[in-house]
Amino acid sequence: MRTLKGPSLHLAQFSHTEPPFNSLDAIAQWAKAKGFKALQIPAWDSRFFDVELAAGSQTYCDDIKGTLASHGLQISELTSHIFGQLVAVHPAYDALWDASVPAPLRGNPQARTQWAIERMHMSIIASQRLGLEDLGTFSGSLAWPYLFPFPQRPDGLIDAAFDELARRWRPLLDLGEQHGVNLCYEIHPSEDLHDGTSFERFYERVGQHARCRILFDPSHFVLQQLDYLSYLDIYRSFIRMFHVKDAEFNPTGRQGIYGGYSAWADRAGRFRSLGDGQVDFKGIFSKLAQYDYPGWATLEWECCLKNQEDGAREGVEFINRHIIGVTDRIFDDFADASVAPQQIQAMLGLTQPLEARP
Repeated sequence: MRTLKGPSLHLAQFSHTEPPFNSLDAIAQWAKAKGFKALQIPAWDSRFFDVELAAGSQTYCDDIKGTLASHGLQISELTSHIFGQLVAVHPAYDALWDASVPAPLRGNPQARTQWAIERMHMSIIASQRLGLEDLGTFSGSLAWPYLFPFPQRPDGLIDAAFDELARRWRPLLDLGEQHGVNLCYEIHPSEDLHDGTSFERFYERVGQHARCRILFDPSHFVLQQLDYLSYLDIYRSFIRMFHVKDAEFNPTGRQGIYGGYSAWADRAGRFRSLGDGQVDFKGIFSKLAQYDYPGWATLEWECCLKNQEDGAREGVEFINRHIIGVTDRIFDDFADASVAPQQIQAMLGLTQPLEARP
């Protein structure tokens, strides 16, 4: 067993045009004052990180690490969720995702996909330059609009979607192998990899690739009503990243999992600040300690009610309170008795060997 590292802070939800949230140096100083020990950096956010420069320059990567070290911090991981999402976009979402790419690529899905794949390449190489082994990402979604099977899905539709998803990702997983970087897919509604069975479907199609791993975020399982503790039992060997995010699910006679198109504050399932939701974090931290989870506990703050400053301050305290300093001794060692091998035989009533029988 090992003690989880943390707390780290995912910067994506704190990025802003106003200081101290608009530069890496300033937000690092702010995060250190809050009590964080590391930052998880979104590779797509140019306010904090230039992924193209990082992929080509060890000096730049050393400078990034130096900036954080000057504040007593380190990088826990990079994340590449926006790039990963754009690796596979269903046409229904073309207009929504076009804003995430440079203007010359908008309206050109093939160019957008190629741009995203190139950025994934850069993120993998940059992770290696930064000395990181894990990279968070999304799978993208080709099949998601067909989640509910009505009208009936034609035979072969889901297989074709996952075949294509695997075709696009396999070269990136191979690149991860070359650079010693795991691609950790966040299991997330709206992604084709949104639960255990969909992850397994993808994992088989990429040849059970050694670099195909999981970013575990229990909040998304609350919203799906999936047993996240059993999920840890099943997929513990795949989990390399952990977003500590809370949620609640309060169904009524008017709405349930699908939420009735309501705004976040009015949905039955909604994200909450740490400690304000229903996630059993004591159970989660216990299982991760038991299963020798090697990574960081990273606050990903999202809440439809509470402000960010309070969420960050309370989140540090919450994670520190839940990290289990694992024991290096057995609690009942005081009653240990040294017993010789021959005494063990006697304890079992095996003092005389049984005669061999024909």
